Amino acid sequence: MRFIDLSNSLENDVPADPPGLGPAIQYMSHKAGIPQMLAMFPGLREEQLPHSEAWAAELLQVTTHNGTHLDAPWHYASTMNGGERAWTIDEIPLDWCFRPGVKLDFRDRPHGHLVRADEIAAKLIEIGYHLKPFDIVLMNTGAGSAYGSASYVDSGCGFGREATLWLLEQGVRIVGTDAWSWDVPFSFTRARLARDGNPSIIWEGHKAGLEKAYCQLEKLANLDKLPTTGFTVSCFPFKICGASAGFTRAVAILPE
Repeated sequence: MRFIDLSNSLENDVPADPPGLGPAIQYMSHKAGIPQMLAMFPGLREEQLPHSEAWAAELLQVTTHNGTHLDAPWHYASTMNGGERAWTIDEIPLDWCFRPGVKLDFRDRPHGHLVRADEIAAKLIEIGYHLKPFDIVLMNTGAGSAYGSASYVDSGCGFGREATLWLLEQGVRIVGTDAWSWDVPFSFTRARLARDGNPSIIWEGHKAGLEKAYCQLEKLANLDKLPTTGFTVSCFPFKICGASAGFTRAVAILPE
C-alpha cells in the first residue's frame, strides 16, 4: 500500500484560522522536564538520567477546529435528521470514517464561488464515476495552495445547501475540502448578505445537516497528489466527549 497524508500540521504562527482563533503550543524540552521526573522518583538525581535528560512534552491551547479536523453534526446545530438530537464527535459511526474516496477538482472555480449540484454531477460524469453510499467525497478547491498565508480563510469555492443535500441523497456521509470551511468563505458571504439581506445564505452548507446528518473534513492537504478514484480514506477523529469536532489524521491509502 501507498499512503498520502491529507492532514496539515498543528503549528504556532502559521495563518490557518481567523485572527485570535489559532492554536498555541507550548513546548517543554527534555531539560525542562527534569524537575517533573525528579519529583516523581524521590532520590533520583539528574546525572543518573541518560544524557541528563527527562521527557519532552507539549501543552496545547486549541479549539477542536484547529488543524485538519472532522466536524460532527453537533457543530452546526443541536438537532439533525429533522429533529433528532445531533451527534457529537464521540458518537460518529466509525464505519463512516474508513471508506472509498473520490476527489473532485474545482480549482477552475473562482474564490467565493457557490458550487451547485449540477456542477458536482458534471464533474462526476467527467471522471466517469457514479457515487456509492458512504463514499467520502473530497473537494480540491485550490485553497490548499494558500494554506499558511493570510489569504487562506478567504480562498476556495464553497458548497451550499442544494449541493450538500444532493450529495447526501446519494448516500454520502462524509465530505471534505482543502479550504477553511465546507461553506463559501465568510468574507464572500458577508458581502452577499450586505447586498441582498438574505440570512439563509449564512453557513447554508453546514446547516443542510439539519435535514440529513453528515460530517465535514476541513483543512485537508495534498489533494493535488490524489487520483480521482481508486483510494481509501481513513479519517478517524480524536474521541472528545461531547465535542463538536475532533482532530483528524486524514490519510489516503492507495494500492501499489
